[in-house]
Amino acid sequence: MDTGLKGKTVLITGASRNVGRLSAEYYAREGANLVICTSSKMDALEETAALARERGAEVLAVKCDVTDGAAVAQMVDAAVKKFGGVDVAVNNAVYRSDVKGKGFLEQPFEIWQRNIDVNLTGPYHVCRATIPHMKKKGWGRIVNYSGIAPFLGEGAAKAMVKIGIVGFTRGLATEFAPHGITANCIGPGTIATEREAYLREKALHAEQPIRRMGKPEEIAELAVYLSSEQAAFITGQCYLVNGGLYYQ
Repeated sequence: MDTGLKGKTVLITGASRNVGRLSAEYYAREGANLVICTSSKMDALEETAALARERGAEVLAVKCDVTDGAAVAQMVDAAVKKFGGVDVAVNNAVYRSDVKGKGFLEQPFEIWQRNIDVNLTGPYHVCRATIPHMKKKGWGRIVNYSGIAPFLGEGAAKAMVKIGIVGFTRGLATEFAPHGITANCIGPGTIATEREAYLREKALHAEQPIRRMGKPEEIAELAVYLSSEQAAFITGQCYLVNGGLYYQ
């Protein structure tokens, strides 16, 4: 299948490991140029860049905190200078607001605010910086990440931002469809990432029909599809990849 991504420029935040790293590899496989960033783990990000380059991609690897609008603008400016624009924005950077063993009343305000800054304001900055370039070309793709929490009512802070990003995505989808830009969400369930290794020992929800954790590959492949020419008629959707735990 020709995804139409050859020669396109894809920006992926939080690309130092897990789904972000795999996404970079998969977009590289499709012939895309890559702009990847992390807020801290540059060694890990350079490993991602090396894997993408092995697949033939040109890569710009940047240290960038997505909560800093000026830093995001600088990153996008650098992408424009190197590649001529940004065609696809994948807002993969995330702050995990759930603190094990602590409920809403035990979580400090700083966690609530950081949750908003990374998970909502970060995509805001990225979209503000990239959409003008997509509009000029009359073509663009935005992929955001939600989750299962708001649909199950799990964790007030987590559920708040996860449902917020769905609303943000749908607003973008409506406004920018006339410019050839689509915006969609992916809502992962429990995925077997490095950070969630402890969950391997935790029982899955009894109601989950597919009795296993999701694979990072299953998320990254969907991101690539939603960025492709084949997905040009799909916008404003939130795809829940959760083993059937919740049907939307």
